[in-house]
Amino acid sequence: MAQAPQYDLAVIGSGPGGYVAAIRSGQLGLKTAIIEKDDKFGGTCLHVGCIPTKDLLLNADVLDYFKNAKEFGINCKEFSLDWPAILARKTKVVTKLAKGVEFLLKKNKVEMVRGFAKISGPGKISVTDPKGAAQEIAAKNIVVATGSEARMLPGLQPDAKTLLTNKEILSLPAIPQSMIIIGAGAVGVEFASIFQRFGTKVTVLEMLPRAVPLEDEEISAELEKALKHQGIALQTQAKVAKVAKTANGVTVEYTVGDAKPQTVEAETCLVAVGRAPNTSNIGLEKTRVKLERGFVKTNGFMQTDEPGIYAIGDIVADSPLLAHVASMEGIVAATHAAGKHAEPINHRQIPNCTYTEPEVASVGMTERQAREAGHKIKVGKFPYAAVSKAAILGVREGFVKVVSDEKYGEILGVHIIGPRATETIAEAVMAMRLEGTVDDIAHTIHAHPTLAEGMGEAAHAAVDWAIHI
Repeated sequence: MAQAPQYDLAVIGSGPGGYVAAIRSGQLGLKTAIIEKDDKFGGTCLHVGCIPTKDLLLNADVLDYFKNAKEFGINCKEFSLDWPAILARKTKVVTKLAKGVEFLLKKNKVEMVRGFAKISGPGKISVTDPKGAAQEIAAKNIVVATGSEARMLPGLQPDAKTLLTNKEILSLPAIPQSMIIIGAGAVGVEFASIFQRFGTKVTVLEMLPRAVPLEDEEISAELEKALKHQGIALQTQAKVAKVAKTANGVTVEYTVGDAKPQTVEAETCLVAVGRAPNTSNIGLEKTRVKLERGFVKTNGFMQTDEPGIYAIGDIVADSPLLAHVASMEGIVAATHAAGKHAEPINHRQIPNCTYTEPEVASVGMTERQAREAGHKIKVGKFPYAAVSKAAILGVREGFVKVVSDEKYGEILGVHIIGPRATETIAEAVMAMRLEGTVDDIAHTIHAHPTLAEGMGEAAHAAVDWAIHI
């Protein structure tokens, strides 16, 4: 039997956590391998998640400009959507980025192995390639980065046209006339924002009391108002009782409180009720790795209870299921495995972004969380209606909200809804990382006219010195 390959570090999974861990491992001089079961590297985020979804959102933004061109002094009498061309562009963007991932892995001398990986013993991984051939890989350290998959409602199976997850909806044969979306988290409201602007009649059903329930309550209220104004039917506190296929599409029966059941019918139904970790059948049961509802428990350095095994990304317990978190966890794990100084992630400094129209972004504690944690707080808010650049862009809704400690001005949280919110939030994340205060942001000179001025103005408002309101 041939000698099993020997590596300092082997990564299972090539999503934004896995491939970043492998690259950093290679940069640190470790002999590294990365194992991917699919035919392309990049994982869910690149192929059926963040990237293709945001590409479609850009198409929707461009369409909005055409629809409102008259406001900008441009006459567009005839324009139409070309769905096959939209899908082709999405595929082109994804393919280019996937090739970029492989280039970076090669550049950093990471050996790419294709096949399904299963931990077979201490420091050992059994890999079965697409043709059924098996090989064993030995590694001093193993990083498990197997990601997650969309949860389906019990008894349902997705298909190509009617019952959809984030995968199937990206390859629909045509833009549907109507769509029901179950779940008003980030995935649900983003696809609602896309397809409503593409001309689809969209109904969103959310079991909890508000949309984007992880966000600040004022942000949720503002987004709900915006979505409804755009023509999206949004029903919160809606408990789905039954989903059934029909000759024309699908029907969904739901109840709100103690009211009688209601039924809504549409051509398609997107199920966006969360994600499940891919931790089954990968050999963890043969290790001391501890699971919690299928998620892997780790310490701050991403170490599991099994020596030499790290876990990163969507499979980690109590970690946000976000691509940028997975990437940083990959850096932490690889750095620690290399014996270098690694800094655990501060979960209070993780930005959360939702790419609807308008965009939503946040970092840190909500106002309610800050009060419940015992802080005496001051809140500064500034509307985009008073930001010059927003007026130029034709934006009249949204705001920046800064939650700060009353005594020292420590920034506890920042919450934004409005244009380019997902870009603007970076200033708040940096300020919090550097232990900045609202005074620091208020005295930071923001270029004029820019959307970033809203951040500075909100900081001024937090210390009762609001200028433009």
